[in-house]
Amino acid sequence: MLITSILRVILTRSFKPFSFEGAFESHLDYADLKNLGLYVHIPFCHSICSFCPYCKVLYDRDLAAKYKEALLSEIKLVGNMNDGKKCVTSLYFGGGTPVLMLDDLKEIIDVIKEYFIIKGGIGVELHPDDINEAVLDVLKSAGVTMVSVGIQSFNYNCLSVLGRKYRDFTGEMDIVRAAEFDVVDVDLIFAIPWQTSESLKNDIENAFSHGATQVSTYPFIDFTFADNKYKPMSEKSKKYLLAQITEFARESGKQRTSVWTYSQKGTSKYSSVTRDNFLGFGVSATTLLQDQFKINTFSIDAYIDRITNDILPTSLTLHFSQRQRACYYLFWNCYSMQIDPKVFEKMIGKPLAKMYGFELWVGELFGLLNFEGDVYKLTDKGAYYYHYIEQVYTMKYIDKMWNISRKQAFPKKITLK
Repeated sequence: MLITSILRVILTRSFKPFSFEGAFESHLDYADLKNLGLYVHIPFCHSICSFCPYCKVLYDRDLAAKYKEALLSEIKLVGNMNDGKKCVTSLYFGGGTPVLMLDDLKEIIDVIKEYFIIKGGIGVELHPDDINEAVLDVLKSAGVTMVSVGIQSFNYNCLSVLGRKYRDFTGEMDIVRAAEFDVVDVDLIFAIPWQTSESLKNDIENAFSHGATQVSTYPFIDFTFADNKYKPMSEKSKKYLLAQITEFARESGKQRTSVWTYSQKGTSKYSSVTRDNFLGFGVSATTLLQDQFKINTFSIDAYIDRITNDILPTSLTLHFSQRQRACYYLFWNCYSMQIDPKVFEKMIGKPLAKMYGFELWVGELFGLLNFEGDVYKLTDKGAYYYHYIEQVYTMKYIDKMWNISRKQAFPKKITLK
């Protein structure tokens, strides 16, 4: 796929590829970073969904107990690298299925609070099978303020294609609504083979009518290492469905808060990826610093072994050039539908117009973005092309990196051209 290579050369002004080295430093320098977020990965699941590409294993009580101790040790190891408590914007738990360590979540959060001051919300991903009043009470008592429910679809045929058993989860959603979390996100998948625009609209309507404050609609992607029985829809069909989602959300009075996310107006967002900088804890978790991007090992055994020896579990490290860091920043801010030149300059150290004035002019010329007030905002057309490029990027970069990381605890090097 030449498009990723062409864009990389244009935006970084270099033929140098993204090179992740199998090396790590014993120290993370995050003391001076602003808008720092936290992420914790819980890799355990009841069963393995074929469509899910994330790092996960079947739940084992003994392994989970060992993992918790290693996770707490990693948090302490990184926390002690900073003098005093560091203010952070948010804390997210993803997986896997974090609720499989439900009784440990409060202890994990309490240890995090020994080193970090969480200014914003605490979010947890939920599998709909785990929703009941008792579980939600434990989450709230632990300090959780946001939940993201992985419904994927309310439609029988769509769930069958995904390999999930069908159940009417509207009752579970009503239980979540009654718990009165600050944010209730519902994850849906679109472009599931044979999905219709009507069933997709029904999914979105069902989610909002049963308490969702936000709906995230992610495209069905067939990773090379996934065990999907069906192939994705054509790009033409995806484009049509994305347009249908956007139009339906707008007519319903919802606000588009990212390329694939729609929210009730006046509500907060659930987003574990769109942060300027973040620290990641647990297997496969990533860390984004000012000039580095780090990935923890995908192997639970290797992760525990490293932490037991007081060594960071970093598997791969990318040392950014200034333009590579700028590209990363622009990529995720385009996902959020807007680019703030003032924030860009504070983050990167150079004015946005000076680094990418020509690209911004081309984007405006072709109707991909507009300058409104003090920020650049993606148009619907721009959002579609971002959607397309993101999928290409996922299959060219993410698929390769995760596939290798699944097989090798500590790869020597991964080059992404």
